[in-house]
Amino acid sequence: MSDAFDSLSRAGQFPLGAAVTIDDLQDQPYATLERLRADEPVSWIPALGAWFVTERTLAVEAMRDAETFTVDDPRFSTGAVLGESMLSLDGPEHSRHRKAFANHFKPAVVREQFEVWLAEHAAAVVGGLAPQGAAELRTTLAGPFAVDTITRFLGLTNVHAADVLRWYGEISDAIVGVALGQPVPASSGLVIDELRERVAATLSAGSSPFLETLRAEAVLEPEEMVTASAVVMFGAIETSEGMTANLLWHLLTHPATLAEVRDDRTKLSAAMEESLRLEPAAAVVDRYATCDKVFGGAEIRKGDMVTISLLGANRDPAVFSNPHEFDIERENLRQHVTFVQGPHGCIGLHLARLETVTLVDAVLDGLPNLHVDRRQSTAPVGLIFRKPAAVAAAWDRG
Repeated sequence: MSDAFDSLSRAGQFPLGAAVTIDDLQDQPYATLERLRADEPVSWIPALGAWFVTERTLAVEAMRDAETFTVDDPRFSTGAVLGESMLSLDGPEHSRHRKAFANHFKPAVVREQFEVWLAEHAAAVVGGLAPQGAAELRTTLAGPFAVDTITRFLGLTNVHAADVLRWYGEISDAIVGVALGQPVPASSGLVIDELRERVAATLSAGSSPFLETLRAEAVLEPEEMVTASAVVMFGAIETSEGMTANLLWHLLTHPATLAEVRDDRTKLSAAMEESLRLEPAAAVVDRYATCDKVFGGAEIRKGDMVTISLLGANRDPAVFSNPHEFDIERENLRQHVTFVQGPHGCIGLHLARLETVTLVDAVLDGLPNLHVDRRQSTAPVGLIFRKPAAVAAAWDRG
């Protein structure tokens, strides 16, 4: 059967998916996800060239079954842009790459290395912002804070925040483009070359505890350490910036909850988890079928791309009552799948959580009477990575 005929046949079997456009999944995809989940929980979407999974139970099953649904495929966007890493490998090679990171991201290690520094740095950057009385918080606060944190973690020699933001922007744009069927741009290769030079210089200087440990443990080859650095940099910025910006957006657009959290900081963690559920910074993850399989009523064939909607799974009404509400009292809010499940669960989730809670805590302390400027703010958007283009806010100057 030809690919064209096969796709046409699938479109006939899954009419809701056949009608979905990329735009439907970008800005306000919630109604589209609801329809798919109710009638076609695994649906063929020609616009993506992939099966699309929106039901939480099926999403978890696919993420946990790396033998059937693998990332180890040349089409995998992160691998195509950054090269082989724990993000794009399965089996023993995945375990080897992940092992190199495991000890660095344990909760106790993260707290020991970052808790005090994050609190001091957050207070300093918020204190520097306070006299302005107004700012756009994603680009002036959430993004730079994520960059500062990962720059400290990697310990790269002679690297400035502007460099890291430029690298991150190029990598992020390239990954999104590849996921939508575009070729890898030459500019992303130049960024990787720059990063390779900085890693080599840092190794020569012996100035990065993280890279020195990787070299001493000899789990990764020297060239793999470059990719490892790019993976850590990209993942840390994308996750932390999106998490923080989304949490600020949710709190600022729910002033009663904002006041509740400001008065009782023990509720800040719950607010973060509920924000993670409603708007995962990475909204989808891609997998590739290693064999023919009937899954959620769909006849998936070996080699088919399977896109798992974390956004859809997190708003599954079978698991979360009133799933579109921002409810920090929700008893099961930690059942979200934002950090992915199975062998590819986010290894840096403890640092990401600590980063976001620490920075937002400092914001609540240092920016009195904080409120949103809705005219200049936008809700989270994006098919692959979701965050607001702008979170404009104002506060009383000290």
